[in-house]
Amino acid sequence: METKVFVGVDVSKDSLDVAIGPEKDIITFANDQKGVDALVKKLSRIDPQLTVFESTGGYELMAASSLAGAGLPVVIVNPRQVRNFAKATGILAKTDAIDARVIAHFAEAVKPDVRPLKDRATSELTARVTRRRQIVEMIVAESNRLKLANKRNIKDIKDHIRWLQKRLDKIETDIGKTIQNSPIWRCKADILQSVPGIGPITSATLICDLPELGLLSRKKIAMLAGLAPLNCDSGKFKGRRRIWGGRGSVRSGLYMATLAATRYKGILSTPDCCR
Repeated sequence: METKVFVGVDVSKDSLDVAIGPEKDIITFANDQKGVDALVKKLSRIDPQLTVFESTGGYELMAASSLAGAGLPVVIVNPRQVRNFAKATGILAKTDAIDARVIAHFAEAVKPDVRPLKDRATSELTARVTRRRQIVEMIVAESNRLKLANKRNIKDIKDHIRWLQKRLDKIETDIGKTIQNSPIWRCKADILQSVPGIGPITSATLICDLPELGLLSRKKIAMLAGLAPLNCDSGKFKGRRRIWGGRGSVRSGLYMATLAATRYKGILSTPDCCR
């Protein structure tokens, strides 16, 4: 009987610590093109059932994309899932080697579903949408500082806000042109923006951060977006259903879209008696 191999990869800026099975020794590769090529060659010979990476802010993308391009099944998971799994199995210590073995054990026990990774174009669009979100956060922070600023700082803060606003306008124009230049994205954006409250930025966020939209059931999509009401029952106790987890950028974007939709007549509008 063929033994199924599960691989866990702990990612840092400079290295990839790889556990081929939860009990094996750790193999370390450099997190650069040469190291990734060596990792692909090594795992291609083994042909693992599944390779799991933790999401680490982008440091995992080169290795994960290269493995996926070589036809190997790859999943990038939320680090919180792996950490909770480690605690549940009694592993409280945390090192790169321990983390790699925990990820491999997680892959073997949980077997998360394999989904297509973002292609280069989608990754670049995601980076632009993320950068826009960062600039908006900076504008809000500077606007809050302006309220308490002394006279000597007011002009400097206002100048910075104007500069940030120009960058924001440029990025939003760039995002719009990028989507319009892609027939598939343009079609998705048109469908999404036909829903009251959803504008160009929310539709771009959904295209980037919820690519499963249209491919999975509405219940699974609600879970991914963090909008599914989760049970909290025990015995005769029936707790309140609450939404939790999911993808924060999607949930925030849909919240603002819903808030905008309540201002218009329709199923989401606020009743006159409550205005």
